[in-house]
Amino acid sequence: MSWKQTKDAPFFVGYLNAVPKPLVTFVGVFALCFVAGLGLAALALSSTQNDPGNGSYQWGNRYENVGILELRPYPVLRVPSDSETPARTYMLTGNGKRGAFDQAETNQDTSVTLRGVPVKRGDLTMIQVGRVEPVEGEVSGFTPAEPVSLGRWKLAGEICDGKCYAGAMRPGRGLAHKACADLCLTGGIPPVFVSAGPVENRNFFLMADKDGNLLGDEIKPLLALFIEVEGEVEQLDDLMVFKVDLATARILK
Repeated sequence: MSWKQTKDAPFFVGYLNAVPKPLVTFVGVFALCFVAGLGLAALALSSTQNDPGNGSYQWGNRYENVGILELRPYPVLRVPSDSETPARTYMLTGNGKRGAFDQAETNQDTSVTLRGVPVKRGDLTMIQVGRVEPVEGEVSGFTPAEPVSLGRWKLAGEICDGKCYAGAMRPGRGLAHKACADLCLTGGIPPVFVSAGPVENRNFFLMADKDGNLLGDEIKPLLALFIEVEGEVEQLDDLMVFKVDLATARILK
């Protein structure tokens, strides 16, 4: 390079006020491309994430109804039919990462007025219990139906805690939620199986063991993983119960 080329080349000197125009152009183009690249990278990364769903607390739609509290094996409220809707069964949860076993065991198989806040995602509604008040006598003309067996099924999906999946947290599933789901299930919040395929048009199921009892620590290694498992499916009003045989569980990915 000749002396003249070196002399005329743009060069930035810190103690001078002027910045050569070619250098300004280069820095401007580089900054624009860098910011655009970050935006495209963020868009590509976000597009690979699971949809957190539309679940949320229904603070503006507080729940109050009369029904019968049962343990099946987790706390549920059995509500009689009315002129518009058939009989319903709602899973129950306590505040925070606690279940509703205290209220359910105190008032088991009795008629109560239950007040709380619904946590809803699609067809899944869980009630966060606020207050339970016994009702004298029985709910007039209401005898809860027995569960109806839909046979043995092999389902693929994920074990979640029902409260977070319903909308208490978003996302309420996947590896990002594994530690939270562990704490919620330990605290007594009902586990749900979110299936990749429907049974009677439902994709979530209240879980129990193969004998219909509570599930314990044996499900923790399977949390937040895509698994395949067999078991009996029962329909309890509008709620599906999946009595899983964990001996058949197989991690798919």
